[in-house]
Amino acid sequence: MARLVTLAVFTSVVFSILFLILIPDDNTAFIAMGILILGFSVFIYAIYRGAGRMQKELYIINTYLDNLDKTDKIDYKAHFFTQEFGDIHQSLIKVLNSAKKREEVKQRYNAKLKLKNRQRADMISAIAHEFRNPIASIMGYAQTLEEDKEIPQALQEKFLSKIYNNGIKIEALLSRLVLWNKFESGEATLHPSNFDLYALVQEVKTALEDKYPQREIVIEGSTYMVDADRTLLEVVLKNLMENALKYSKDEVLVKIDSDQISVIDQGAGISSSDITKVTKKFYRSGTHSWDNSMGLGLSIVKSILSLHGTELEIESEEEKGSKFSFHI
Repeated sequence: MARLVTLAVFTSVVFSILFLILIPDDNTAFIAMGILILGFSVFIYAIYRGAGRMQKELYIINTYLDNLDKTDKIDYKAHFFTQEFGDIHQSLIKVLNSAKKREEVKQRYNAKLKLKNRQRADMISAIAHEFRNPIASIMGYAQTLEEDKEIPQALQEKFLSKIYNNGIKIEALLSRLVLWNKFESGEATLHPSNFDLYALVQEVKTALEDKYPQREIVIEGSTYMVDADRTLLEVVLKNLMENALKYSKDEVLVKIDSDQISVIDQGAGISSSDITKVTKKFYRSGTHSWDNSMGLGLSIVKSILSLHGTELEIESEEEKGSKFSFHI
């Protein structure tokens, strides 16, 4: 603006001198000089107004650039003096929208990352908790056997049996972790075969009654042939039936009724606030001192049933018992 005014004044002075020299009539020369000065004044005013408009537009653009990561509101209706600034404005709107979308994606990613980190911390805590007891038992019995060579044969056999059983428990925990990892990574696949579900329930019952000799499992139903993954359904039945044994003191009922399989207990039950959470990964209820094996049991059951195109249904009432069922 300053340069244009200086150029206009210099040009006016030069042409005024030329008018005085070249035009003999002084009045005509002064009139020409007045018209020239008036024209340059209009020109300078127009430049001044245009520069002011451009300055406002540059201010808008600089505001966008200075607050690229903070701008929440974009003036889409802004009008610009020049087409070039209008184009820059539209380009900046695109850049800002793109930046906001990237920020939203980044926030969602950070939220997922925090959730994963929290789940990993929960998993490590759960693993440490579940492995600590059997490992401590194995070390204690082994140390006793090593230090006391005079232990009676019957007691030695009892201690060795305890060591073996705790080893089995650790192996089961590891198997559960491996299975859960397969579901998490999407590597779990079905290997369907045709088999009698009633016979499978009988096998699981026999295995669990060996583990819980003081407890009774009652089966109601008859032969029921299904096309499914036998190994994975065995995991489902074992989880549901063992949970029922752990969290109740009376007999456990397994019912095969048409295409529905139910495991019913008369135990502690589940509160209405917990019933939607028990199938979540690493969920451990704070209301009961339940040994729920890292909080993965029902999460694995849910994943296996989902792989078979069905889902786990839970009905429960505190202090009265629970019913876990699914259709297949």
